[in-house]
Amino acid sequence: MVNRFNKSVRNYEKTICAAAAILVFLGIWQLVVMFTKAGLVLAGPVETLTAFVQAIVKPIGTHTIEGHIFWSLSRVMVGFVLGSLAGIILGILMGWFQTFSALFRPLFEILRPIPPIAWIPLSIVWFGLGEASKYFLIFYSAFCAVTMNAYSGVRQVDPELVGAAKMLGANNRQVFTTIVLPSCVPQIFAGLQIAIGTSWATVVAAEMVRSAEGVGWVIIKGQDSNSTVQILVGIVAIGIVGYILAVTMRVVEARLCRWSVRGK
Repeated sequence: MVNRFNKSVRNYEKTICAAAAILVFLGIWQLVVMFTKAGLVLAGPVETLTAFVQAIVKPIGTHTIEGHIFWSLSRVMVGFVLGSLAGIILGILMGWFQTFSALFRPLFEILRPIPPIAWIPLSIVWFGLGEASKYFLIFYSAFCAVTMNAYSGVRQVDPELVGAAKMLGANNRQVFTTIVLPSCVPQIFAGLQIAIGTSWATVVAAEMVRSAEGVGWVIIKGQDSNSTVQILVGIVAIGIVGYILAVTMRVVEARLCRWSVRGK
């Protein structure tokens, strides 16, 4: 009971601190707009939040802001799921089997530092201006993050546990399924946490290049019409959805990895 009470107090304190930080940020933003020349080219928080609320019912282009968010999320989910599955499989195989590591890790280490946006021109050449190019970019973004963490998770498995299991008669398959896989799950979720954020950022960048809807489209059309309010509405949408995705992933991790919950 005491532990639950202390946990509730800590959660309450975190909520208060987060709300205070947001209010301070909005206050500074408003003061900057009101008392500096930045107000000539930058909309204030009141104007931006008012426009954001209006965008919920008033379309920007052919969709309201939640419609644009839905389009962006639908693209993210396709690329994120496929990229994460491929990354988990390759990362585990590279970590557990020396042959896979020798074959694929050098190529992966060459590709990993290349940012997804660097592939935009080639993705358009390969897949055209439709949805496939966006899926490819998101796939690549998620794949790199998850592969590296899955590989690290397997390599960090305690060798003493593996040795003890083999001494007790466990074969390689049993060691892999009962020790290796459970041990690397927290690392995989760390990769998924990174991947969902990079995937969301990647789809916004891809939509800025060529799209007819989505949060990135909202921003680029705001730029074309010289509307800083519309640009900020898109930015606010990106921030809110990105935060929700991160929190959702942490909740899923906490439920599935109760024995190893990362940072409080």
